[in-house]
Amino acid sequence: METLKKYLVLSAAALAFVSCSSDDDNPAANNLTLEFNNTFKDKTIVLGDATSASATTNTSAVGQIHHFSEVKYVISNIRLIKDDGSEVPYNVNDLDKGATVIDQAKTASLSYVLSNVPSATYKQIKFGLGIKTEQNTLDQTRFPLFYAAAGANDTAMMWEWGTGYRFTKIEGFYDVDNKVMSIHTGSTVAGTAGAYTQGVNAYRDITLSLTANAVVGSKVPKIKIKADFDKLLSGKINTITLSTGTTMADNATPNVHTAAQMVKFVDNLGGNGTNDISGMFSVTSVEN
Repeated sequence: METLKKYLVLSAAALAFVSCSSDDDNPAANNLTLEFNNTFKDKTIVLGDATSASATTNTSAVGQIHHFSEVKYVISNIRLIKDDGSEVPYNVNDLDKGATVIDQAKTASLSYVLSNVPSATYKQIKFGLGIKTEQNTLDQTRFPLFYAAAGANDTAMMWEWGTGYRFTKIEGFYDVDNKVMSIHTGSTVAGTAGAYTQGVNAYRDITLSLTANAVVGSKVPKIKIKADFDKLLSGKINTITLSTGTTMADNATPNVHTAAQMVKFVDNLGGNGTNDISGMFSVTSVEN
């Protein structure tokens, strides 16, 4: 009897060991968090009104001081790149599950959790700044959660005049006399109802290499991403001077600047898709 007991105990231990080893060798899908830090260069942005003494102030390449009262942008079409180069899409066709509004005024929005990510080792991340053309319609029926989040009174990421979403929404003040700055970007359409064609395509695909591989499975990684809004006026593509004129000069109000002028801001924030595929974004660290 004593021998039988020992045999049963040893068998149970062996089964437990095999089970644990199997779990370690073939871990299940797990979460991965994208944590966004919105900065001017290396300083995290503090929002403020026209006379705020605590707001983070930045100076552009041409010496123009400015600070923000509002910073929001849409992230969608997320794809993770494995160490073998293969691509894993994350709910790329579902804005409710795979898109979010990053809002500097809402701390919770700065961390976006990707759930049920396949177990793998990842070396890169791709995502869209804005929304792809085929999804950029205010579809309350198809994507009710994202529609509600983007259209909320304190978010206002929908065009009043169009059928699509705003991709970035930046409000603030510039120059020593705190003139109002209001820069909104998003794709535009041309034509009449039933015959719309693509006007300006403000969607940008971002590609970022990780500072270290993110291992999903037995671990729950966090990828920290910096969005440097110093690039808004002093980007790799364009150096912009803000003005309030009604000419073709660069300016700071969306009801004045033309679609062509808007693209200058878009290319600074999201890159031009050719020689700049990262725009204002960079990965600062990966925590496994």
